[in-house]
Amino acid sequence: MDGWVEEQHKLQRTFQFRDFSEAFAFMTRVAMLAERMDHHPEWSNVYNRVHIALSTHSAGGRITQKDRDLAAAIDRLVED
Repeated sequence: MDGWVEEQHKLQRTFQFRDFSEAFAFMTRVAMLAERMDHHPEWSNVYNRVHIALSTHSAGGRITQKDRDLAAAIDRLVED
């Protein structure tokens, strides 16, 4: 999980892409992945950057294994 940092009780990472279209395509892939895993990110997008913050609401907004699993799955999307 290179690039992910634990900050404010969340796993966080910012991804940068060539342009808005690539960033949006990445967000679409993450959305489909998150839906399958039933664990949804807090995120924002500005042009070619996507910031993702992961925590588990049912665990009081803390980082759990579900967050680590989703972060690892997101990393695999980027590697492909």
